[in-house]
Amino acid sequence: MLWQTLGDGYTRRALAEAVLVGLLCGAVGVHIVLRRLSFLTVALTHATFPGVVVAALLGVPLVLGAGVFGLVIVGVVALVAGARGGSAGALPSAAPTGRGGRDVSSVTGVVLSGGFALGVALMSAQDGFTKDLTAFLVGSILTVDESDLVVSAVTAVLVLAVLAALRKELLLGAFDPTALAAGGYPARRLDLVVLVALELAVVTTVPAVGTIMAIALVVGPAATARLWCVRTGPMTALSMVLGVFAGVVGLAVSAQWNIAAGGAIVLTVTALFAGSLLLAPWLRAEARTAQAPAAAQLAQRP
Repeated sequence: MLWQTLGDGYTRRALAEAVLVGLLCGAVGVHIVLRRLSFLTVALTHATFPGVVVAALLGVPLVLGAGVFGLVIVGVVALVAGARGGSAGALPSAAPTGRGGRDVSSVTGVVLSGGFALGVALMSAQDGFTKDLTAFLVGSILTVDESDLVVSAVTAVLVLAVLAALRKELLLGAFDPTALAAGGYPARRLDLVVLVALELAVVTTVPAVGTIMAIALVVGPAATARLWCVRTGPMTALSMVLGVFAGVVGLAVSAQWNIAAGGAIVLTVTALFAGSLLLAPWLRAEARTAQAPAAAQLAQRP
């Protein structure tokens, strides 16, 4: 069991990484789900892979390469989305069609998918890279070291602080981007903040579950929390709790049945979402049924 192996340094580091990543992805995921940017998250997780390959070629830390390349991709996405006319925001979901009838989501998908293809092409051209870089596709949380924990902790603190400071503006942009622009707020800059926060969350998650499965940790807990919560405050708190819970339970499952930790974590996220998808509507219906007699009595009072 996980608890019996906590004396091992690698297990403690993996548990700490799971907690940090769960908190970070849970908070960022709320803004992604509210803005309906799940597709962009999928593409962005794939598009950071070339940065990993280039970093391996140059001999620099792989996470650093993924982060730098990811920020470049974020800039390209912002430019593509910003090419449309008359829109309040700068994200692909805000206005699907740009100038000349271009579908911004389609253009973004092609650009980001092309980035992943570039990484695969670079990797295939270099002998001996396949085994090392494949770990960054699926993750290896049990091999994180102290430097990974430092990066995760610093990133989590910075991103959470920015999201908390801009909470009102970011939520207004998610629900009513037109009102955000009309109120004089810098809508495009706020959209860019969301994109950068997403990229930082993705890069931080890479050592845990890899670039392919990072989408689950970013979107899964937030999508699950949205099934249970109406207000954004409780939704954010529950999303962060679910992110941590999935990481810890996934590690325990991995230790118990000797399966890949990244896969176990993502399967836990999937199970939480699937169970909530089935139970949440039924529990809400039961609550409305229980409240109906009391409402009827209030209506009959003079």
